[in-house]
This record gives sequence, C-alpha cells and structure tokens, in this order.
Amino acid sequence: MKTLKAQHRVARRCFSTGPVSAAYELKLDAGEVRRDDAQVALAAKFDALHESLAWLPPVRVCTEDPTESSCTSSGPVLLARPLALTQSFLRKKFHLWFFGPPPRGMYIYGITGVGKSFLMDLFYASVTDDDSCYNNDSHKHTKITKRRVHFHEFMLDVHHRIFEYKQQHPRGDAIPIIAQQLAQEAQLLCLDEFQVTDIADAMILKRLFSLLLDCNVVVVATSNRSPDALYEGGINRSLFLPFIDMLKHTSDIISMEDSRKDYRLENRADGQSYFWSNKDVHGDNNSNNMYAQLEEIFGGTASGTEAEIIPVLFGRTVQVARLNDRCAWFDFSELCCQPLGAADYNSLCDRFPVLIIDRVPQLDAKHLNEARRFVTLIDACYESRTRLVLAAQVPLDELFVDFEAQVESSDGDEELFVNEKGGNSSSFATTMIRTKEGKYVEWSATGRVGVSLAQFSAASDLAFSFRRAASRLEEMGGKEWGRQ
Repeated sequence: MKTLKAQHRVARRCFSTGPVSAAYELKLDAGEVRRDDAQVALAAKFDALHESLAWLPPVRVCTEDPTESSCTSSGPVLLARPLALTQSFLRKKFHLWFFGPPPRGMYIYGITGVGKSFLMDLFYASVTDDDSCYNNDSHKHTKITKRRVHFHEFMLDVHHRIFEYKQQHPRGDAIPIIAQQLAQEAQLLCLDEFQVTDIADAMILKRLFSLLLDCNVVVVATSNRSPDALYEGGINRSLFLPFIDMLKHTSDIISMEDSRKDYRLENRADGQSYFWSNKDVHGDNNSNNMYAQLEEIFGGTASGTEAEIIPVLFGRTVQVARLNDRCAWFDFSELCCQPLGAADYNSLCDRFPVLIIDRVPQLDAKHLNEARRFVTLIDACYESRTRLVLAAQVPLDELFVDFEAQVESSDGDEELFVNEKGGNSSSFATTMIRTKEGKYVEWSATGRVGVSLAQFSAASDLAFSFRRAASRLEEMGGKEWGRQ
C-alpha cells in the first residue's frame, strides 16, 4: 500500500510541471505543509494562469492629459473622443485576434486558514523578471509588472489617490485617471482578503474594476466570502450587484470550502505574544508577572517625554504617548475606542516593528465597533509582519465571542438586532451617515438596537473576521514572527 502511494505521488509530481505546483511540492518535501487535495487543484489552476500570462495583451494608457489623444500604443484607451474611441476599437480587435482574449482573473474563497493566500503568494512569486508578454507595437517582449496587496491597503491607496486628484481637480473624474495609474504600475494585481463593508468602496469598485479589466489587468483575489455574499445587507446593495455579475463573468470563481482544515492552528503560539490576567490591577501576582514580561518586551525607556505624532494618509495624524525606537505601547481604548481605521494602523506598523496593546477586553456583540477596529489592526500587523503583543482579560480562545446578527422589519424601518452566540471593517477609516432625525452616527455596526440596515453588513462580516483574526493571532504568536 505504501509503495502504491509513493508511486502515485511520483507520478503526480512528474505531471505537475507548472511553477506553482513545483513550488508547492518543494514545500511538501521540506515538511512545511501537508498535502491537501484542494490546494493541489488550486496550484494547477495557478499554473494554467501563469502560462496564459505570456499571451496577455499589453496595457495601453494615456501618458499625458487623458482628455487629449496622445497615448501610448499598448492597450485599450480610456477616452471619450471619437478618434480615440475608433483607435481603441481597432487596436482592441487586433489584440483579440493576435493574442486571443485576455486571461480570466481568479476569485478564491473559503474559510480561514485553508491555504488561499499561501497558494496565491506562491503564484505571485512564480511571476518573475523572466516572464513577459509580447508587445506587437514595439516588437519586443515586455516585462509583466505585478502588485500583491491586502484589500484594505489597496482601497486606502485608491481613496488617497482620489483625495489627491480632487485637491487639484475638484470637478474632475478621478476614477479613469486612477485606473490608468494602477494599470501602468501593475498588470497583475493580487488582492488578499477581498471584502466589501464600506458604502464608499462598494460604489467605487464596479467602475474601477471595469476600467482595469479594459486595460487588460489580471486580478486575482482571495476572500472569506463567495461573490454572492459580498456586501450582503449593505446600504444600496442593488447598486453593487452589477459588480458581482461582472466579477463572475470575468473571473474563475474557485471555492475552497471543501477544505475545512485551518492549517495555521497547527503552529500554535508559544505564549510570548499573548498574555492574560483577569485582574486589571497591579498587586496581583499574575498581573504583576504579566506586566513584568511586557516591560521586558518593551525593552527600554521611552524616547523623551513628548508624544510622537505619526503622519497618516489624508493629512491626518495619530499620537503615540509611550514609545521607544522599536516599540509603541498602547491601551486598547487608545487604538480601538477612537475613530481610527486601516490608514492609522498601517502608519503605526510602518513606524514600529513591535506594538504592545494593554487591557484588551473580551470582544462580543456589545463591542462591535471596537472589535471591528481590532480586527483591522490585526490584519495590518499580519500583512506588515509587525509583532503584536497583547495583554488581555481572557485567554485567547475566549477573546472573540460568537454572535449572530439578524434584520427585522417594523413599519417599513429595518433594524439590526445583535445576539450573543459567532471580517470586518471599513477600509477607509470611519464612514458616517445621517439618520432620519439628522443625527450623524458611525455607519459600521454600533451594537445598538435600532440602527440602520447598512450596519448589518459590517456586523455579519465580523463572524468571518473573528475566525480569521483568532487564526492569525495563533500564527503571529511564534518566536520567529515579525520583521527584523
């Protein structure tokens, strides 16, 4: 029996000639991963996409004012002028005849820890400087440019570009310009943890992605949610549905839901990044021991007596009161009970390789906003490999309390009810909406009964986010985690 399995494995490896499958087999041989049929199948799909990139039509974008007709000849034009449209149509038809249709993107979804991001990263690494597409206009091969980014960070970048463009052109249309910029920078765009809980993101996505696809940008995305579940319950979701249709029409939708194993949990934390004590006062032996370990990790006195002001996108700042050259120490309330978002957390991670968060409470349906921000902070630390040290009031396996969110309707007004029982956050700081009474409230889930239907999307997505956050904290707790 063992011989047959070995022969079967050798035979499979002989036929797995693609770069992603080859890299996956090397990980298997090194004992870094265990063979998973869903991962093997996904690796083969990535091999096929890698091969098709050689026939990817080059990008064609305007190099000057997009209202003029002076553009490079390497793809479809994003102009409204009749001459430009005619040229774009002919070139597009020619490229389709010469190259064939552009490669379809990929949208991979499934529960946390099944290997979606792991396989996407193997694929991303397999696209090297040796990979190129043929540019018929210049009669030479052109290097395929690429970008891999967390979806939060990608949308922050988009919002910042819109912000900067509007400073110069208050009445201008920023989206075509930004699409051209993004296409020039990366013809292969890999987005990790794709999710939509922000009305601003939802309204931008369809138009932006339509233009990116017209520019022959190939998009690969991972997500915890199927396409049909994106922005579920969100405000004006009917306006978002065309994006879902476009996504399904232009991408291969791949489910990893048959793989139910969270492989991150096999590498448990060693206890050096997560401490807990149910005594929130000094004097208790357990609490004193915990704070002594935190002081050791902090490793040095604060740099001066004045707080440091960290610049953030959109002209904002975040203040750090306790810090040294490598570490910042915060109370949970400073980072998660204030209107902060991914932009703030990314800036902190860029500045400090280690963050200590003290007095982390148990997160349940009564702390939805705080939990939403905390999950965003974990994502930022994970993506930047920032060491996150937590001092909590409960053990890690009790940190996130499951809950269910349901919508009930009364006299035509939708209300959100959150019950104790089971991610995610706005990608652009905090969005505010105005109620019928004229009061401004945070759009994301507030944990109150009687909030708007828009908040249901953020609340329901926290069930996904909690599982991902807990899994990531396990992985981030190892001694080797963090950047040098």
